[in-house]
Amino acid sequence: MDMKQLQTFLTASETLSFTKTAQLLDYAQSSITAQIKSLEEELGVALFERLGKRITLTEEGKRLQQYAKKMLDLDMEMKKSLLNDQVQAVLKIGAQESQCVYRLPPILQQFQKTHPHVKIIFKPVHTTEIAKDLLQSGNLDVAFITDTYKETPMIHRERLIEEQLIFVSAPTKGKVYHALSAQHLSNETLILTENGCSYRDQLENQLQQEGMLPSQMIEFVSIEAIKQCVMAGLGITFLPKMVVEKELVNGCLIELQTSINLASIFTDIACHKDKHIQPYLRDFIEIAKEWYQTF
Repeated sequence: MDMKQLQTFLTASETLSFTKTAQLLDYAQSSITAQIKSLEEELGVALFERLGKRITLTEEGKRLQQYAKKMLDLDMEMKKSLLNDQVQAVLKIGAQESQCVYRLPPILQQFQKTHPHVKIIFKPVHTTEIAKDLLQSGNLDVAFITDTYKETPMIHRERLIEEQLIFVSAPTKGKVYHALSAQHLSNETLILTENGCSYRDQLENQLQQEGMLPSQMIEFVSIEAIKQCVMAGLGITFLPKMVVEKELVNGCLIELQTSINLASIFTDIACHKDKHIQPYLRDFIEIAKEWYQTF
């Protein structure tokens, strides 16, 4: 059974004439007869009584008439919905808070100028593993992965930028380190992002390897809250330089040089290798790549 057969049947059920149905649908009358016969054979019932040159609907035909109208209406609704993809489109983006706040606003602004009807949804993505799982499950269309490099066989990635991670403190803290070491941190309060953040995990792993954990650790979900606490002299933090550049320039925070050896952190843009790239998603990726060249 297909939509063409149902349309033919519905027209015939209204005209009660195969000849008039053929004229209305621009088919040969033999084609109309063949379609109705095929439909009856598939359903295993007679849909029309054939009384000489006249036809009338059987009880089964009357019941099918009701369903055929619903199915054809639903088919039309589906086609309209799919054709009107700009209104219905949803772009699901994953990224760390630092990328969302300090990098993505101009990208989104430019994207929305050309795709104003695309709905955008953000999901937190702290590590490669989280991004990989969400991309593979279809819960993300695209992700900004900020992490050390890790193999992701089913994920297509493009390098955007190498992030600069730094230690910062308040100028009034009163301690100056020629080169901040793991041993120094064992006597400090370390104010960090939430557990699971890629660069926090890297720092903690390194400190554990050296057996030098900070005397106290405070955790915040918000980067802004971390900066405010550090500026108040409550401790030292470890963040991407991009999130504290303003505070470094105006002297609210100072960068601390370090001898702690940490692996490089990169930000990549990523999609599933088998994902169908819609035009609006392709535009978003290209806009993002262009903007990251300016950061």
